[in-house]
Amino acid sequence: MYTSVADQTTDQLGGPLSVLVRQKRDHVKLDALMEQLRGTTGEEQAAVLLRIYRLVFPHAFAEESVLWPVMRRVLPDGGDLTLEVEREHQEVNELVRRLEGLDDGSPERADVLGRLTEVLDDDVRDEEDALFPRLQARVSRRELQVLGVLWEVVRRIAPTRAHPVVARRPPGNVVAALPLSVLDRLRDVVDRGVLTAPNAITPALHHASSALARASHAVELLPIMRSGEDPSTRYIAGRPPFPWAAVALAASAVALLGAGAVRAARRAG
Repeated sequence: MYTSVADQTTDQLGGPLSVLVRQKRDHVKLDALMEQLRGTTGEEQAAVLLRIYRLVFPHAFAEESVLWPVMRRVLPDGGDLTLEVEREHQEVNELVRRLEGLDDGSPERADVLGRLTEVLDDDVRDEEDALFPRLQARVSRRELQVLGVLWEVVRRIAPTRAHPVVARRPPGNVVAALPLSVLDRLRDVVDRGVLTAPNAITPALHHASSALARASHAVELLPIMRSGEDPSTRYIAGRPPFPWAAVALAASAVALLGAGAVRAARRAG
């Protein structure tokens, strides 16, 4: 029987440097932000959502880059456990992307927001009650502290926005980290400016934010950004992505057949 991370002290979780302590701290912050989100509209809601994005997406990126590979290595069913959470992360990315395309007055907005908070809450519960206690049972206190330092480093340089097309596993997410992190953090600065800037320059800031969003989308559509992912996390808004791997394999087969035909023709001639 495992004890939830939420019910353990800092010392029980491995000390202040432990990855479990850092995870628990972020989860407490997320709970507070989701409580703030309830009942908000307009600019107030946009400000809280921006803070949620800056917390949630670097947090999840660091999990997928640092923690999940360890769990897949040390737990017999680590692959299945982490895949379930990757699917939750994927749904969060898709919901946020949908939310960003909805106006404040859209009737869909409340439903999407409701589902987003539900999935985020499920993700926290799955991690604190199931995944992390099992990781805790398989690695040493020292290893938890090392993982905590690595996780923190990655979290601080990770993308801060939804990128549903990018792989949830290395090497795709690792390759995507630098360009998307730069674009996301620039967009964060611009969007914070939108909330506080004089009305005269707000349109220009909205235009800049949209341009950065389009640039991010162009980067995440590069085929390399999807490499390494599990096929079950590839479906974006109910549609499978373009089958790059199948196309590459078919092209290789055609090239080999063509080369063989050329050689056969030369021998015949």
